[in-house]
Amino acid sequence: MGFIAQMEPSFDEKERQAMDEYMSAGGWLMEFKKTREFEEMITKYTDAKYCSIMPNGTVSLSVALLACGVGVGDEVIVPDYTMVATPNSAELIGAKAVFVDIDRNNLCMDFEKMKEAITAKTKAVMLVSINGRFPEKIEEFVSFCKEKGLWLIEDAAQSLGSRCNGKHLGTFGDIGSFSFSVPKIITTGQGGALITNNEELFEKIKKIRDFGREKSGSDHYLVKGWNFKFTDIQSVIGIEQMKKLPERVIRKKEMADIYNKNLQDIPGVELIPTDLTQTSPWFFDILCENRSELIIYLKENGIGSREFYPPLHAEPAYGYSGYYPVTEEISAKGLWLPSTITLADNQIRFICECIRKFYKL
Repeated sequence: MGFIAQMEPSFDEKERQAMDEYMSAGGWLMEFKKTREFEEMITKYTDAKYCSIMPNGTVSLSVALLACGVGVGDEVIVPDYTMVATPNSAELIGAKAVFVDIDRNNLCMDFEKMKEAITAKTKAVMLVSINGRFPEKIEEFVSFCKEKGLWLIEDAAQSLGSRCNGKHLGTFGDIGSFSFSVPKIITTGQGGALITNNEELFEKIKKIRDFGREKSGSDHYLVKGWNFKFTDIQSVIGIEQMKKLPERVIRKKEMADIYNKNLQDIPGVELIPTDLTQTSPWFFDILCENRSELIIYLKENGIGSREFYPPLHAEPAYGYSGYYPVTEEISAKGLWLPSTITLADNQIRFICECIRKFYKL
């Protein structure tokens, strides 16, 4: 069967042909028409009014905060359980990331803990829809932030293709951010995108990512900005990947269903509740006992896996003290299983069979 990697990107002749056609037509590689086409595909898919694509998801989150006026000394509420890009994007612009614990039911930010963390310095809340899941109180996050005059930024890096009550994740807050890094459901190698329905914010985003220019190609600078533009050569890949997104969303849900059916009722393994009518899982995750031993056993059987993110408050880069019991528990038990979109049904069943054997079932 060969080694089953935890995650690999998926390309085929469509991307190769599109790239060949672009290069043969004399494309300049820089950001131009193909990037605008890629952005338009994202707005249509998510039902957002505006989209702006950037080099990566960390930069896109920083630009979102800058567009909202967040800066040096301001506080941004972030979940303790997330990819480090979430807090780093705030720290990059001189703001302070303030960590809060998560809800064990969905691994997203705990609403009550978020409210407790608000201070006079808080300017924004960065809500992460981890692995395509969303908090039960997502609408309360929206109304609370509006009531308190706080910006709500959705870090939906792992959520392209996932919705809540028919509404695409990333469109609940003032700005939503996606990632196109290699493990994501579609990838351009690196890349990020911001979506918003707020025209004023969109105009600020466009200026910040293009040196602060009045308009493209101008040498008149209205605000301080940077070079956070994308490239058409990446967008050519992104366009072909977007064409495959609907079928990939369906396949991710099918794969998760097979995992769930074959891993249920195993002592030592806990499945995280996931509504597959709405969530298209990025990775397939479990909470497990004896995780280190299981990882070794799976590798011996030709199966890759990956531990969950650590509690970020305690990482050397931050080193904050605090009480984050849910994050600490799930970070110690969480394991991502093979999740490549090309994974076959029989491979998933083999993985599940190995896990059952490990727990002697």
